[in-house]
Amino acid sequence: MAQDSAPARGMLATMAVVVVCSGVVQGYLTPLLPRVGEHVGLSGVGQNNLYLLAQLAFAVMTPLLSRLGDLYGHRRLLRISVAMVAAGSVLMAVRPTAVTLAVGMNLQGAVVGFFPLLAGILRTRAPRQARTGMSMLVAALLMAVGTGSLVAGSLSERHAVAGLWTAVPVSVLALAAAMVLPDSPAPRGGRFHFGAAALLTAGLVALVLVLTQGGTWGWSSPKALLTAALAVVLLALWVRVEHRSAQPLVKVRLLHNRRLALVNTHTFCAAFGAVGFMGTNAVFLGTDPHEAGYGMHLGARSIATVSFAMVLTGCLGSALTPRLARTLGDRTVLAAAGILCAAGFTTMVLGHRVLFPYVCGVLVVGLATGLFEAATRTLSAEVVAEDETAVSVGLNELALSLGAAIGAAVIGALLAGHRTTGPDGVIALAGYQWSWGACAVAALLGAVAGLAFPGRAALGPLPASRPLTPSGEAL
Repeated sequence: MAQDSAPARGMLATMAVVVVCSGVVQGYLTPLLPRVGEHVGLSGVGQNNLYLLAQLAFAVMTPLLSRLGDLYGHRRLLRISVAMVAAGSVLMAVRPTAVTLAVGMNLQGAVVGFFPLLAGILRTRAPRQARTGMSMLVAALLMAVGTGSLVAGSLSERHAVAGLWTAVPVSVLALAAAMVLPDSPAPRGGRFHFGAAALLTAGLVALVLVLTQGGTWGWSSPKALLTAALAVVLLALWVRVEHRSAQPLVKVRLLHNRRLALVNTHTFCAAFGAVGFMGTNAVFLGTDPHEAGYGMHLGARSIATVSFAMVLTGCLGSALTPRLARTLGDRTVLAAAGILCAAGFTTMVLGHRVLFPYVCGVLVVGLATGLFEAATRTLSAEVVAEDETAVSVGLNELALSLGAAIGAAVIGALLAGHRTTGPDGVIALAGYQWSWGACAVAALLGAVAGLAFPGRAALGPLPASRPLTPSGEAL
């Protein structure tokens, strides 16, 4: 049953606390890990392996936590997810070692369940505020990512591991918030398919491994080719098992839902550049033009300021999304996000020699990021039945993660392919130009997917929730 306006606003404020925790956790380790890794005796390779483990945890937990939430209750799984994140944050802060960092970062991977599970509660408890609420939560997420990075970096200026405490208070607050949130009344029922879960987990692990390590192994190396083939085989087997199962882990018909497929395609294409280029952007801003022939030679604080300004424009885009969708329609918003993202990267290609136009391009990409993240998370919740909300949003989160990972891998390959032959192996400017161009093309493909999304008149009725048995389970 929908709540009235005042309780709904209170619920959204409580949800925002949980989302702020997610943003801080996703942003605070980036500036810390080099110094923290050195403090605990981890080499650059060891630090990279920590990131790899975290990415694997993200990929595996996204569909599992979402599906478990639809089966056993969104609030219950949200509490478990937040508790995992809090435990990982405290473990790393109290006793930072190579082992506790690895365990803690994997536990923190449970943040991928926050948005799908919150969407399941929001859609059923406050449907009238769902769109505005989702845009507000996306804005809170983006702001928290930038703020968490700045706070952690400041705390670690005097002591390497002090910044690890950044996530502790927000994760404790998030756990308290999760305890008071209402549960969703969406129908539940069915069994967890462990065989399908094992196949999906193994397939995603193989896929993420080849995406993140392919450049190191060599894309044409036997190891990369075998891992890619293994990923394809395992995921194909998973689809086959799901087709034949009476209790599938993820209903295969969701993969054939045209509206959801277009939303996820748009998400993948937009995240390819908007998220995938983040690390490269920092490198370009910090490069000395007297040594490389390009770059802005900014210091760490200036780079952080540009990144934070990008977050602010993302918040603006997210805040504007509900009003734009009401005025112009969802299809126009999706198309506009893709076109803006492409325009931002095109501006970087054309204006990379001067700071002002280059930063303008970065900010336009930030604006597009807020638009597409708010729009796609909202639509992925709306185009399915209520009892499939979390798993649908989870698939969208997975599309975002894979788009960012593949984007980063492609950008890395383009940069590696344009290194000079000197002893320093400096990346040639053409590597960045090709990278920005690839991001622009991907964003335009996302705009095409957005234009293909049905307008309101063509949508027809949304799927209804399944009927319930007397015990409250879905038939």
